[in-house]
Formats: sequence, C-alpha cells, structure tokens
Amino acid sequence: MAFQLKSNRKETENKTIRFPVPLIEEIEKAIQNKDVTFSSFVIQACEYALRDMEDKK
Repeated sequence: MAFQLKSNRKETENKTIRFPVPLIEEIEKAIQNKDVTFSSFVIQACEYALRDMEDKK
C-alpha cells in the first residue's frame, strides 16, 4: 500500500528528536500546500515504516 497523508490526530505526547537539515527541507517541500503539519507527516511516515517492518517478519 502506498503512503497516503491523513488528517491530524488528537492524542499526543511531546518527544524531542533531531533531524538532518536536508531531510527537514525535503519533508517541508513534500507537505507544502497540503493540509498536513510536519509532525503529522512524521507520525504517519513512522507508522508506515513500522507496518512495513511487521510485514517483513
């Protein structure tokens, strides 16, 4: 299944993480003019990666 952006979620907890600047720039470019926040994109990308990892077990 392809990665698809969804609307924001409600229940959250703050975590501080560091991103390489070029990755931040790529993400910001990908979500430009879309109704998706940076945090929402990262959450969805992580969920997608975790599902893909589980499928490969």
